[in-house]
Amino acid sequence: MEIGSIVEYLKDKSIFVTGSTGFLAKIFVEKVLRVQPNVKKLFLLVRAGDAKLAAERMQNEVFAKELFDVLKEKYGEDFDSFISKKVYSIAGDIIYENLGIEDYNLREMLWEEIDIVVNVAATTNFYERYDVSLNINTLGAKHVLEFAKKCTKVKMLLHVSTAYVAGVKEGIISEKPFHFGEALNEDLYLDIEEELRLVKDRKKELHEQNSTIKAEKIAMKELGIQRARMYGWPNTYVFTKAMGEMLLGHLRGDMPLVIMRPTIITSVYKDSLPGWIEGARTIDSVILGYAKGDISCILGDPEVVSDLIPGDMVVNAMISAITAHSNQHSEFIYHVSSSVRNLVKYSTIAKCVYQYIAKNPQTRRDGKEIKANKFHFITTMPIFHRYMLLHYRLPLEGLRLMNLALFGLFTQQFNTYWKKYKNVIRLADIYAPYTFFKGSFDDSNLESLRKTMVNNDEMKLFDFDPKHIDWDDYLINIHIPGVIKYLLK
Repeated sequence: MEIGSIVEYLKDKSIFVTGSTGFLAKIFVEKVLRVQPNVKKLFLLVRAGDAKLAAERMQNEVFAKELFDVLKEKYGEDFDSFISKKVYSIAGDIIYENLGIEDYNLREMLWEEIDIVVNVAATTNFYERYDVSLNINTLGAKHVLEFAKKCTKVKMLLHVSTAYVAGVKEGIISEKPFHFGEALNEDLYLDIEEELRLVKDRKKELHEQNSTIKAEKIAMKELGIQRARMYGWPNTYVFTKAMGEMLLGHLRGDMPLVIMRPTIITSVYKDSLPGWIEGARTIDSVILGYAKGDISCILGDPEVVSDLIPGDMVVNAMISAITAHSNQHSEFIYHVSSSVRNLVKYSTIAKCVYQYIAKNPQTRRDGKEIKANKFHFITTMPIFHRYMLLHYRLPLEGLRLMNLALFGLFTQQFNTYWKKYKNVIRLADIYAPYTFFKGSFDDSNLESLRKTMVNNDEMKLFDFDPKHIDWDDYLINIHIPGVIKYLLK
């Protein structure tokens, strides 16, 4: 198999995109519009109450972003006209059947028009409510598939998942689909219908007990973590994404299906705005905390590989896979990763963050410069808990006793610090599986896809080879400055 011209393939195609106000979808939309202005139509599903609100969200949260500056420079005063001809916002939500698109005539038009369906919508919160995560990541995937099946000339459903559906494993993790009902805890069978019933019954119990909204939220969050770990996944996000993949594989029929599993998505590497990013990923939270002087240590092994992949490389892989597998009535799995072909360790990230902040020191609100100190790694969970006990838990216990002796004088301060302490403990518990992660994601399928590209110019235009990344240069000169510029408030 050889990939023909990708740019030519996109010509006159109508593409339906969910999650269109998210980071990855914006890069996808910008890339398609820039490389192939003769794409027929981009239909962007936007969570909104009506068409007017959807159009407003699309304008404010998509096309107003700096990412589209290259296109704006190209078209000048005609930019808005170009967008209005090529892009159509659709009010809806993947948690509903027919994606919440209420207008029957609009649905009929979409079913007749759409060539490609790209599902990027997801909640990526590790500690999301179980009911919310199931609705979006699991049932949402099913609803998108059902919608795609109604499209009379559909050539492809591309679904963006995550490489971490594999759970916490060591060694090389292969690109293979899930079997329906497969649990990572091999002693169990995962009944998705039973999980949905469990959530419904638990919420009914909470309502009968007149639980507060806050109590229900906590209960749903804890239920998600509990069920995920029972079946072998570390958190609600990857658990519900795995179930979404299972439903797609089980129900797709002869629908051509590509499942993209990126690892930790980082800022744009090259195309079209290096360093551009939205939303702090795992390492970005560390960069921001360090830049603000809030943290100087990292929970994790400095020799562990942090599997990073720039957002534009993920999108390039997506577009290439769409072209390669159009009308191929099978299921294809791709890891979009760097850990096998061009790994970067936590120690390298820490070194680069220190070097950048040392040369570009940040200032506090009072104008004082924040001193950069080299990171200290807390290399095991027992050491972390001992550190937290000595530096925070015992002083908090002293404050609690003092507060009792002084009849509640320090109640507000104690409650604030206690809440922060519990939050740090919870975050450590949730993120530790990744900061000590010993697995590497095989990308043999993606490497095979690379080898099918025969056009040298398009190999550069749609580059997704992690070997081309100089990690020190990318981190120090592109990613960290991007995080500081776009995420530091």
